[in-house]
Amino acid sequence: MCKVLVTGGAGYIGSVLVEALLNRRYNVTVVDSLMYKQTSLTQYCHLPNFKFVKGDVRNWDMMKPLVDEADVIIPLACIVGMPACKKYPELTVTTNQEAVQWLTKVTRPDQKIIFPTTNSGYGIGQDGIHCTEETPLNPISLYGVTKTEAEKSLLANGNAVTLRLATVFGMSPRMRLDLLVNDFTYKAYKDKYIVLFESHFKRNFIHIRDIAYTFVFAIQNFDKMKGQAFNVGLSSANISKKELCETIKTFIPDFYIAESEINEDPDKRNYIVSNDVVTVIVTGK
Repeated sequence: MCKVLVTGGAGYIGSVLVEALLNRRYNVTVVDSLMYKQTSLTQYCHLPNFKFVKGDVRNWDMMKPLVDEADVIIPLACIVGMPACKKYPELTVTTNQEAVQWLTKVTRPDQKIIFPTTNSGYGIGQDGIHCTEETPLNPISLYGVTKTEAEKSLLANGNAVTLRLATVFGMSPRMRLDLLVNDFTYKAYKDKYIVLFESHFKRNFIHIRDIAYTFVFAIQNFDKMKGQAFNVGLSSANISKKELCETIKTFIPDFYIAESEINEDPDKRNYIVSNDVVTVIVTGK
C-alpha cells in the first residue's frame, strides 16, 4: 500500500485531506506540532493504516526516517495568515520555506512530493487579465514569499507537483474563521452586518473538499503532472469581496453590507485566476 507522509496534517486542510486518504486505504503518517492544541484527528487513532507523530518539521533527526519510508510526501505544515506571519517571521521562514527546501536534499527521485503553494503569490494582478501558471509571481506578503521560494526549489528538483491553491473555504474538524468566505459567512450569521474596505478587490476561491480530492488526483496522476505548478480554484469564483457578500446575502437576507471609502484593507491581494490547465488534466477536455 502507498505510504503518504502529511506534515501539518492536523490543520485546517490536513484534517480533511487525511480523511480522504484513509478512506482510499492509503497508509497515512501525520506529523504535527499541535500548536493550537487541536484534536481533529483523534477519531482515526484506532485505524491500522494511520500513524500520528507529534513533532516539529524542523527537527531533521525526527523527520529523516519518516521521509525515508514515505512514497508520497505532502508538506502542509506552515504558518498561515498575515497576522501570524508578521508576529512570527523567523518561524514562518524556517517552517514554510526552509523545512520544505530541506526535502529537496533528502528525498529520492522515486519519491513524490505534492506541495500546496498559493495563488496569493500573484500578488496584485492586472485588471481583467487572468493569472495563468505562466504569469510572473509577485508575492506581497511574507507568507506568499516563503511559499513561492519553496515552490521554486521543489520544481527545480524535479520530483514534485505544486498546487497554487485559491482561497479556501468550507467546514473542517480544525476550523478556521479567518479565511475570507468563512469569516464573512460567520459575520453575516452572527453580526448581521459587515463593513468592507476596498470591496472591489477580487480573489479566487475553492472548497476544502475539492482541494482534498485534487491532492488524491495528483497522487494518482503524478507522472503526468510532475515538475509543474497548477492553479487550483473554481473558475466561476473569481469574485470581489462585495460580490461574495451579495452571494452570502442570498442565504442570509437580513445581512447588511456597508462600504467604507476611508479605510484601506491591509491585505492588498487583488487578482483573478485561470484554472484551465488543471481542468483539462482532470476532465480531458
